[in-house]
Amino acid sequence: MNARTPHSTLALAGADSMPSFVTTASSLSVPYVESGQGEPMVFIHGSLCDYRYWDPQLASLGEQFHCFAPSLGHYWPEADAYGRDEFSWEAHVAEVAEFIVALDLAPVHLVGHSRGGCVAFHLAREFPRLVKTLTLADPGGPLQSPAQHTPATMPAATNALRARVAELVHQGEFDTGLQMFVDSVSMPGFWQKSSESFRRMALDNVLTLPKQFCDPLPPYTQEAARDIKCRTLLIDGQKSPRMFRNNVDKLEQWIEFAERETITGASHGMNVANPGAFNRALKAFAG
Repeated sequence: MNARTPHSTLALAGADSMPSFVTTASSLSVPYVESGQGEPMVFIHGSLCDYRYWDPQLASLGEQFHCFAPSLGHYWPEADAYGRDEFSWEAHVAEVAEFIVALDLAPVHLVGHSRGGCVAFHLAREFPRLVKTLTLADPGGPLQSPAQHTPATMPAATNALRARVAELVHQGEFDTGLQMFVDSVSMPGFWQKSSESFRRMALDNVLTLPKQFCDPLPPYTQEAARDIKCRTLLIDGQKSPRMFRNNVDKLEQWIEFAERETITGASHGMNVANPGAFNRALKAFAG
């Protein structure tokens, strides 16, 4: 099914452009924005984000690629109507795969950030014919060492912090909860220094955090990484938290056709903090 229609009746406060919607084979109506022309490039956002997160990429990379940025299920702008089904990383993998098929885009240059990096990683494993190149920016999730004999989990301190964040969100203490979470995955003080547009986007998506915490991401393993057969670019920020840099370190070793780029001076949100360097890396890699 390929019912691709512009959405012209919903006022989207804060959005730079009105989204289009495409109906997938599972009857999901997926909101997305697009720009440019050329080979297709699909962006998968991470926690607290939606298609607006990729504005700095669509504005620049649209000069060379046909860029598509969907909002995943449960995220703005369709948090209620679009978020009735299960919230899980597996569901989001299937959803993005169906999105690519519905718009007849394959094979695409696939770009995922943070939790979206995990979604992109598993999409490339499960649906290799859909992916031409893969870019993982600070991919989220735990790391499984070959020496470990028990399932990889997040550190106890991380789980405790997330439990407190979920409690604050349930109590309606959104700003306090977001400050705790965002600072933990970027750097102390990041939330207070964030732009108004980022803070508004995070507030629009804050109710996804408790759902996310109940859906732990799978560990990266050497065996799973061997399934990635396309050229892969791994991007981290020079100041990204150690967890993300460790993931990039290992995946660089494990993925056969891997390249790496570190964005100088940037932390977890490197594509927003230094979009020039991030976009140049993508252009050089996928161009």
